[in-house]
Amino acid sequence: MSSETMHHPDPLTVEESFELDLGGMTCTACAVAIERKLNRLQGVNASVNYATERALVTGLPVADASEAIAAVERAGYTAAVHDPEDDEWSRRAAAVRLSSLRRRLTVSALLTIPLCDLTILLALVPDYRFPGWEIVCVLLAVPIVTWAAWPFHKATLRNLRYGSLSMDTLISLGAAVSFLWAIGAMIFAPSESPGFWLGFGRTPAGAQSIYLDVAAGMITFQLAGRYFETRSRRRAGDVLNAIASLAVKDARILAEDGTERIVPIGELRPGQLFVVKPGEVVAADGIVDDGRSTIDASAMTGESLPVEVGPASPVTGGTLNSSGRLVVAAQHVGANTKVAQMAALADAAQRRKAGVQRFVDRVSAVFVPVVIGLALIVGVVWALAGATPGQAVSNAIAVLIIACPCALGLATPTALMVGVGRGGQLGILIKGQDALEASGRIDTVVFDKTGTITTGTMQVDSVHTVAGWHQTEVLPMVAAVETGSEHVIAKAIMAALNPESPAPAATGFRALPGLGARALVQGRDVIVGNKALMASSGLPVPSVLEDAAVSSAHTASGNSTQVFAAVDGAVIAVIRVRDEIKPSAAPAVTLLKQMGLKTVLLTGDTAAAAQTVGNAVGVDAVIDEVLPEQKAARIEQLQAEGRRVAMVGDGINDSAALATANLGLAVVTGTDIAMKSADIILVRDDLRTVVDAIRLSRKTLGTIRMNLVWAFGYNIAAIPLAAFGLLNPLIAAAAMALSSVFVVSNSLRLRSFEPTN
Repeated sequence: MSSETMHHPDPLTVEESFELDLGGMTCTACAVAIERKLNRLQGVNASVNYATERALVTGLPVADASEAIAAVERAGYTAAVHDPEDDEWSRRAAAVRLSSLRRRLTVSALLTIPLCDLTILLALVPDYRFPGWEIVCVLLAVPIVTWAAWPFHKATLRNLRYGSLSMDTLISLGAAVSFLWAIGAMIFAPSESPGFWLGFGRTPAGAQSIYLDVAAGMITFQLAGRYFETRSRRRAGDVLNAIASLAVKDARILAEDGTERIVPIGELRPGQLFVVKPGEVVAADGIVDDGRSTIDASAMTGESLPVEVGPASPVTGGTLNSSGRLVVAAQHVGANTKVAQMAALADAAQRRKAGVQRFVDRVSAVFVPVVIGLALIVGVVWALAGATPGQAVSNAIAVLIIACPCALGLATPTALMVGVGRGGQLGILIKGQDALEASGRIDTVVFDKTGTITTGTMQVDSVHTVAGWHQTEVLPMVAAVETGSEHVIAKAIMAALNPESPAPAATGFRALPGLGARALVQGRDVIVGNKALMASSGLPVPSVLEDAAVSSAHTASGNSTQVFAAVDGAVIAVIRVRDEIKPSAAPAVTLLKQMGLKTVLLTGDTAAAAQTVGNAVGVDAVIDEVLPEQKAARIEQLQAEGRRVAMVGDGINDSAALATANLGLAVVTGTDIAMKSADIILVRDDLRTVVDAIRLSRKTLGTIRMNLVWAFGYNIAAIPLAAFGLLNPLIAAAAMALSSVFVVSNSLRLRSFEPTN
């Protein structure tokens, strides 16, 4: 396995784990504090995601969740066990938080605007001043720095009580210092003394009230940033929750007497019949027992074309019944349905932390105390350098505010959340950050053939016989030998049999591994198999059948195989069985090549058959005659040549190869989504989804990188500006708030990602 390949155990298989809904977090430092508290519990490994406001706790039974909740509460926050069936708690909490922020922002903005107008005008134009004007300014500022700013002050007091610091500490401290400094200057500085306004210079006497602007403006900008950030994060979560919302709450069960009754979905059991009326969503994965209709799966897989279904057709829970009434026999219910596994997998993916996110968390844990210390140092240095007290305090406040790394903490989780959610809507399940990172590096895409490039369903294409025999005589005899076999070719021959001419009974059956089979059918010795079996049995193939076999091999549009039949020592027929190439295969290969990727076909077929399929779809190279257990070794060989390989397989016998590749993509048509050894799972049976998966992964990764560059660059550039007195605290507050809004808004652009047509 390549050293660069990163694979994690499936989160759905981890035992003794549960999630907590968290309350009271205001920044990534809060998440780090909670995570640290939880990880101090014996045997517990916890991961806290600030973007989703949840904690994944492993190593502790859910029966002992009270221990984890108590640990969170000791850190000064609230927690409750997350119920996957009911997100009402988190939705209600988010709505209350947004409503509170909206009210505080409205009051703060309405008071800050006249406050700024008054203080600026009256501070710089003494002739407009009136008796008590400073008191009026203070009265306007008090509601802002107390009630409106209470969330920041409350978080600061809580953190101090539990011995921790957060971004709110910086905001609360900056606002308090600005406000108290302005009050102190008004009380203790003589009214005839000139002031100093950062960025303006010396001001007329009595202009010290300008720091009220700083305090009020800082709170208003921070509330605006927090409000839009919270609303955007909820919208990002809505993209992810859209997958889970496809699951229905009730099922219409059909009783034995023909009556229908609606029951909660949890009461539906495998094998039960349930009814899906036109316009209703299919309740569970199953097989149509009666009725015909069209199924719209666009909400779950992104597939725009409806699918015709009838008796024996499979249907998937979460899809929409467009027209007729269907009676469905349930196969997979509850957590075993495809939509439930998709939701669980997508939810697990956005919980994962990338390596860079873990680094960001460590930075955030020490950043706040460092910033407070740096602000004190800046203030002292400026004072010792001869600056006025107002200038020294102003520079210290600017450092305090501008250094908040909120954008840094949001950079990765918000983009990952939106990218994973959008992928789930398009039938692309990205398992985590490692898949995104791998997608940005791959240069070679290897396709498995059967079930991936081809449909995987064999069918009889033609039957050629010698004179004196007809296919209506040959097929029943061949089918008799193949009866009971699970081989795809045997199934194809059985399917081609005319129902009015059933296969006769066979005796003395003998399997010939790798060659074919032999049996007595109605007293006649029948041999069915490949040309090598005929040769080893000493049976020459008539020239008419030889020519037919060669001709069919050259004209095959898909993966064809010739099956010879001999009766009583004479070869009498050749049957061509063909596996059709998927219509989307060639367009997908073309698009990948346009992206600069090398395409390879990997198959166990002979060189001639493999090359035929390879030429049909247009791959750059063909690797043939590879046994299933050898596929992983061939992937390693490509990696040893310096290639960064993505493997696309159907996940049935490709698990080792998918796990070995730098990026594994499993094309899944069944319901065992969560158990695949792939980094990305493709639910839609269209190979252009491979292109979409790589495009979406790269775009998500690019968004994360853009967010991180902005967040790191912003802090690196802004802190020196503030320290050297080149940044007004008011501007610093606005810039810090806008930085977080930019990161979340940039991540939300992923919602507009459109699949390849």
